[in-house]
Order: sequence, then structure tokens, then C-alpha cells
Amino acid sequence: MGIRAWVVVEPPDRRGLRRITIHGKVVGSAWSLRELRKVLGRLGYPADMDLDDRSCVYWRGGDSGVWPDDRGWRRRVVIALMLAGLLGSMVLHVGIGWADAIGALTFAQRLVGVLFLLAGAVQGAALPAVVDYWGRRQVRLSGALVLLGVLMTLATTTLLLFLWLRERELIAAVLLFLALWCWSLWALRNLIREKVWRGIPHPRKFAAGVTVTALMTAISLGYSSIYKPIAAPYHFILKAEFGIPWTDADSPYVHVPLKLYAKNDGGIPVYIVVDDYTVWGHVSEFSASGEGMKEWNGEGSDSGSSQAEAFKSKEVLENIASGQFQGPGSTLDSGEEFSMEKVVTIPKGTRYETLDAVLQFAILRQDRGKLDDKFYSSKRSWVQSEGRYYCQPDVCGKHVIYHGRVRYNNNLINVTRKPRYVATFWSPEEEPQVFISSFNFKKKKTSEPIYGIYEALDENEVEKEADRYGLSWVSVNSEVSVKGLLKQAQH
Repeated sequence: MGIRAWVVVEPPDRRGLRRITIHGKVVGSAWSLRELRKVLGRLGYPADMDLDDRSCVYWRGGDSGVWPDDRGWRRRVVIALMLAGLLGSMVLHVGIGWADAIGALTFAQRLVGVLFLLAGAVQGAALPAVVDYWGRRQVRLSGALVLLGVLMTLATTTLLLFLWLRERELIAAVLLFLALWCWSLWALRNLIREKVWRGIPHPRKFAAGVTVTALMTAISLGYSSIYKPIAAPYHFILKAEFGIPWTDADSPYVHVPLKLYAKNDGGIPVYIVVDDYTVWGHVSEFSASGEGMKEWNGEGSDSGSSQAEAFKSKEVLENIASGQFQGPGSTLDSGEEFSMEKVVTIPKGTRYETLDAVLQFAILRQDRGKLDDKFYSSKRSWVQSEGRYYCQPDVCGKHVIYHGRVRYNNNLINVTRKPRYVATFWSPEEEPQVFISSFNFKKKKTSEPIYGIYEALDENEVEKEADRYGLSWVSVNSEVSVKGLLKQAQH
């Protein structure tokens, strides 16, 4: 054998790993005599080399029999648990961030999504760092990457558990949040025991970077969830106007044009969840004594439409025409407008004194929620083959139903509670109804009438969800004299 360099085996560190140097240069490390022979074999040393020969190998801190802490099974268990936790946390971060990063309406919400995707990328990079840090530690930053991934997991799961505690709904995901939270505490404890900060080149800059990232995420969450919805109120311009009627000498009817118009004059695009226009004919008896007000009974006070006149008595409203405007699921972006013209037919000898046109619709703010595609398909309540909701028309009447899931624009909210659904009921004979709740027709088939469903719902939940998603009603009405219209009629 030719002359070979003197091999020096350094003392074992506290993990039992012994570095191998040749001419002061580290060429490898080993946890056992067997691993030492593998390292030397790769460098060209013979397999039967006498490792106890001091002319070839110099041992520091103990001879070839000193491998005090070689607990390979323990290291492998720690590595497996670290990898499992970081992998689960990476999937969680990507799952939360992806929906917001590609589908959120506002820049702040997209920024939050991107931050979660970046956190997932960091945790993905920390996976090989785990193997290196609990292995031979050839990469100086491996410990810092693992620590950063663990801190991200702890921060995110703490936030998720806090959000879940606000709702306290029984969901399977909370088990994952709790498991990852406990794992992050265990992992952080292990890293503290390992004094991982010793391997970080600039620990103060590292701590500052983590703090800035956390503050950016908190500010973005607050801006997108609280400030932005408040600072950008919605505003609509609505019109319901009767035009000049026309008739024919041979026809007993008068045709009255009705123009409906809506414009989103605010800064927030919205979904129209349900809409309706109705034309009412007013019939009342004349009260010569002027005591018509004494018959007022407060009907309609809930909607703010109560009224009374001294010389009107026993006023009756009759539904002349009713229909949908744009249709549930349609949208009105900021600055967008929509108009429709209809023709209302009344007899020439009508007993109606006035006509009242009402345009109303319920809106859902797009900066707070997003409707599922299934919401756009309508169901008829009186057709049993169409499935999820059926009720005999002689019991419940006839309703066109729209039903689908609604997702909050901040995906952190979606993953910490049960799914929410929007259900709307429209009928030309009744006021349109809409509610958001956890009630799902698909899983809870029902044959109850609408009022039965409402009674089964949690009223507090319905009000809370309406406020959360910005569900509200906008309306306008226009009243004209029938005699005045008839005088304007064109022949």
C-alpha cells in the first residue's frame, strides 16, 4: 500500500457523531465503526484496514470502541415525526392559501393567500432540512429552516383554533388543527433543547424577519376582513317607472309600459341572490266622513310601508304582475347597470285607483362571499323528480328554489366551521325569501313548507350569517294614478 494521509477521528459530539478529518479537512462523519469504514472506503482506503493502527488512524476522545450515543432508532423516530408534521402543515397552508391567492376579490385577500403559499413553500424546503439537521448537518441553515417551519405551524394552528373557538362547531378539521398545534409545541421543545439558534448565521435578523412576516399577515387579515368591508359601502340607483300607455279601440285592455333599472353606483361588486318586481293595484272605498284613518290597523308596519288617508277606507292590494329582474346568481359589478322593460295589461274599465310598482332584490357582497356554481340552477318545489326539496303545491304553494354553497372570501373562516348554504324561494304570489345557514337540502331532504324550514333554523345563526356575508335588501317603488295614465293613453 502506498503512503496515505493520516486519518483523524474527532471526539463524539453530544449526539454521538464523530467527524473524520484528513489534513484538517472534514471528509465525513460516522455514528459507528461500520460507517467509518464506508467513509474511508469511498476515499480509497482498503476495507480490511486496521483502524486501531495509530500510524494510520489517530483517535481523539476515545478509541474505536467509543460510540456513546449511537441511538439510530431514536433519530429516525424524531425525523419521521418532524417530516410528518411539516408535511401536514405544508398541505394545510397550501390548501388555505390557494383558494385566496387565485380567487379572492381584493388585493389584500390575495396577499394573505400568497403569504400562506409562501409558508407552505418554506415548510416544503424544511423537509430535506430535517433529514440534514438530525443527520450529519452538512447545511448550516438546515436548523433555521426547520425552526421557521415549526414557528409557522404554531402561529397558523393557534389562529385556526382561535377562529374555531368563536364558532365551536363540530368539524373533523379541528382534530387536524389540534394535532398540528400539539406537534408544533413538541417540535419547538426539541429544537430548543438542541439550541438550534446556534447554527443560525444572524439570529437577530432571522427573528426580525419572522416578526415582520407575522405582522404583515396580521395586517392583511385585518384589512381584508374588517377595514375593507367597512370602508367600501355599497350604493345602488334603482328605478321603477311607468311609461305612456297605449290601447286600441277594438281592445278592452290598456297596455302600460314599465321600465325597471338598477345600477351599482358603489365600489363593491355584488351577487343578486334573489330579485322580484311586482305591480300592485290599489282598490279602496271612499269615506265621506273623513274617518278612514280610524280604521288603520298597523298592517305593513314591519316593512315601513304603513299609511292611512282620511277619505280612504278598506284599502285592498291586488297583485297584477310579478316576475324576476336579472335572476338569482347574476352579478352587478361596480358601475354596471341593468334595465328591463315590461308591459302591464289592465282592463279599460278597471276599478284600480293607483298602480304601485315595486322592484326589490337581495344582494350578497362579493368582497365577503362567493357563490357556488350549483346555485345558478333552479329547482321547482312542486316537481318531486327534481329532488332536494319537494312539497305538494296545495300545502306549500309553488316556489322556484335556488340553493348552493357560499364560501367566505377569507378561507381561514371556511376551514374552521361547517359549510354555509344560500337558499332562496321565489313565487309570483308571495314575497321572495332568502337565508344563509348551515342547512343543506341535499343531506336533509324535507317536505316541510317554507315557514316550517324557517322555524327549524336558528334565528341567531341566520342573522349572524346575513351580517357576515353582507346580505341585505334594496328596493324602490313608484305609484301612479290610473286615471292619469288612462288620460295619457295613445290609440
